[in-house]
Amino acid sequence: MISWQGAARGAVRGAVTGPAVTYGVMAVCCAVFVLSPVSGLNPVYGTGDTLLAAQSAYFERWGVIPAELLSTSPGTLDPLLTPLTALFVHGSWLHLLGNMLFLYVFGAMAEERMGRREFALFYVGCGYLALLAYAAANADSEQTLVGGSGAISGVLGAFLFLFPKARVTSLFPFLFFLPLRFPAWIVLIFWFVLQWLAAQGAGSGPGVAYLAHLVGFGAGFVYAWGRFRHATRVKAPAAATEGESQP
Repeated sequence: MISWQGAARGAVRGAVTGPAVTYGVMAVCCAVFVLSPVSGLNPVYGTGDTLLAAQSAYFERWGVIPAELLSTSPGTLDPLLTPLTALFVHGSWLHLLGNMLFLYVFGAMAEERMGRREFALFYVGCGYLALLAYAAANADSEQTLVGGSGAISGVLGAFLFLFPKARVTSLFPFLFFLPLRFPAWIVLIFWFVLQWLAAQGAGSGPGVAYLAHLVGFGAGFVYAWGRFRHATRVKAPAAATEGESQP
């Protein structure tokens, strides 16, 4: 099990209404998913083959298709908007819950440090850049890409710079899932290395877009470095928590 309540309380300590953007993004993602054909909860989309067809059409309409995104004709904006809509679309319950857990734990402190408006623009910017980079690297791919993983990876990158010494409790499979506490810089660099290694064997077919994770993480770290390197460094008021699942 992952214990994150204490981290969340520490992350929003001193805030009047909490991390509104983080909670707002989570609410929108969850609402979109539940109402979509992917959740299987909306009877409007039917069952069986009808449901599968609706899911396929849903991903094609709101997700990023690299081949279409990069072949956009002048004056045609619709494909260029898909990296924005794709940030709020998820492919499964596991995909959604994993992303929302990471955003909930790491997003609150990053938002409090940046401020709501800046954090919102930062989140969307990292996500768009991550999806665009993946599309550029797989320009001929017809596979649909969805999810906020690139944006959330950007939050992780920013967190690494802003709160490198925050204590992070993690569960590692090769250590028998024992809950161990490490500084955030160790956990997040370890996560980045895992993404990089996985990206070496990843293709353009269905699966996890590890390249989007790497680009998002790098963009988040570089932005935080450029924006806050001369600012007074703050100490994390409480531990943050990360599990073994990937955003």
